[in-house]
Amino acid sequence: MEKKHSVPIELVRSALAGSIRQNIDIERLLEESGLAYLKVMLNDSACHKRVSLDDFGVLLRAMWIHLGDESCGFLGRPLKIGTFGMMCHAIITSGNLRRALLRSARYIGLMSDDLTLELKESGTEARLLIHLDNPHQLDESFIVTSIFVIWIRLSCWLIDKPMMLERINFRFAKPSYPDEFPRMFPCPHGFAQAENSVVFSRYLLALPIQQNPETLLPFLSHAPESLLTQFREDVSITGQVKRLLLNRHGMQTELENMSFEAIAEELHMTTHTVRRRLKDEGSSFQEIKDSLRCDRAQHLLQEHDFSIQDIAQQLGFSESAAFARAFKKWTGFSPGAYRQQTV
Repeated sequence: MEKKHSVPIELVRSALAGSIRQNIDIERLLEESGLAYLKVMLNDSACHKRVSLDDFGVLLRAMWIHLGDESCGFLGRPLKIGTFGMMCHAIITSGNLRRALLRSARYIGLMSDDLTLELKESGTEARLLIHLDNPHQLDESFIVTSIFVIWIRLSCWLIDKPMMLERINFRFAKPSYPDEFPRMFPCPHGFAQAENSVVFSRYLLALPIQQNPETLLPFLSHAPESLLTQFREDVSITGQVKRLLLNRHGMQTELENMSFEAIAEELHMTTHTVRRRLKDEGSSFQEIKDSLRCDRAQHLLQEHDFSIQDIAQQLGFSESAAFARAFKKWTGFSPGAYRQQTV
């Protein structure tokens, strides 16, 4: 089964945690949903098979109906069926992505005491944080990953373009299926971190909402499971190029020497086609490379005691002044100021 059209059984187990806590008869749930074949896979802890996205969507819908809860039983107070739809009605007239995200955070805050969203802006970066109290102390890998998938895919739909993510962090420990994350989120990942957060370019927040109440209706006819079942590869050209470059992340010489022509060849496209499609998505090859260099620079500044000159050299800059200018352009801060504020 192709990975981009399926999810690992481990993720399915995590999704069922809330239902199991509430003593839902899982075997009966699977039988009534036409998914009886999953019983053997779920009961075999050594099984590492995959489940199709279509079947995963059927299972999610069945859980919501049985629990009357769009949070799959993970929160202290259920998110009643229709919560996501009403939130979308509340944000569709927001005007731009910033107001839409802030309004969605406000809406969720009214619906739940255990889940809050927060939007922070600093320099050229925007950061969306998920605060989950996890009142039942369940495996939170599914619920946190799901919320990120939903909000990122929803944001892309609202502005009608892919979002180039800078990095994403999770509080939960690295799961047994870490290879799934680069396909869902083509950016550097961190597990067992202090916060659940995804970072992207701040300029996206000012982009206008391209949807309206009329386009929202067909969108909601298959949501939110249509979004949740996008535990799949980001097929945008931006995402594909970034994944190719991420394979060389940490190997700065290879990253810098990776030519645009080589990328186009790996994608089996002409350079003209790749350049045009990147432009249509609001990005460029240089911007993607810069986003990786910026993330690497921030990591070195936060986690190591290297001098600015050493970091500049590691990133391929001929002199520290050139690195400082580039870093300020990327983040709005000088390298020294950035390091000081993160201490």
